[in-house]
Amino acid sequence: MLNQILLMAPPAGGAAGGGNPIMSFLPLILIFVVFYFFMIYPQIKKNKAQKKFREILGKGDKVITIGGVHAKILEATEHTFLIESEGTKLRIDRTAVSMEASQALNQPAKEEKK
Repeated sequence: MLNQILLMAPPAGGAAGGGNPIMSFLPLILIFVVFYFFMIYPQIKKNKAQKKFREILGKGDKVITIGGVHAKILEATEHTFLIESEGTKLRIDRTAVSMEASQALNQPAKEEKK
């Protein structure tokens, strides 16, 4: 039993750590690169698209808030919108507008191909 444990030990004299240090970090670097391109970059891209969408919204556009309120923009300022929904006026922050839902609302209905 002791023989097997001693055979599993690294060789004496530090010969096990004599390889290239970059090669030992290569798997960690590759994991970070994959993580960046599959997780971080798409989120950055989505945030930029949402910011651009909210900047181009203006008076008369129909929107859906993240709370699900369907409304029409009456007034747009730098940081807020004044919206109207069934006779009720609300002032909301620009970040409260849902990009996905609002884009789907404003797209014309697609005709089905026969």
